[in-house]
Amino acid sequence: MRVLLAISRFIDALNERVGTLVVWLVLAVTLLSAANALMRYIFRYSSNAYLEAQWYLFSLIFLWGAGWTLKHNGHVRVDVLYARFSPRTRLWIDFLGTLLFLLPMVVLTLWLAWPIVAESVRIREWSPDAGGLPRWPIKVALLVGFVLLGLQGISELIKRGLTLAGKLQLEEEKAEEVA
Repeated sequence: MRVLLAISRFIDALNERVGTLVVWLVLAVTLLSAANALMRYIFRYSSNAYLEAQWYLFSLIFLWGAGWTLKHNGHVRVDVLYARFSPRTRLWIDFLGTLLFLLPMVVLTLWLAWPIVAESVRIREWSPDAGGLPRWPIKVALLVGFVLLGLQGISELIKRGLTLAGKLQLEEEKAEEVA
């Protein structure tokens, strides 16, 4: 049990650090978007590299923020139904949803994306647009994002499983008991 909790805590800490980086990426993409708009409308200057950098940063926010969002239970679900269930039923839903849907989807995505990303890295793929950026780094970031999401899924599976077994109490349960 201690080894599982240590693994879970390591994964949680990793995604928490990545989440902190993602917050700064939000600021970066906001500033880049504003600068790009100013350059385009005031100076009549546009660059595909600026546009692609915006897209890449925006993608990184979602790809690398997914694990952090899962850690903080922020993903969208049908809360109208979920909120009416008992805490134990919600644990089972989270546990089975992670085991049967999230982790298989992550594995399938990684399996399907790997050859595409490997080929992109091998040929050092660039944007086909004039003045564009290299494409291979954002494709590698896709794999990193799904690895982070999968790792967080494993962490959540560990925590929910240990809670269902009566060996751990989640923070959400503690908060409900106080309320």
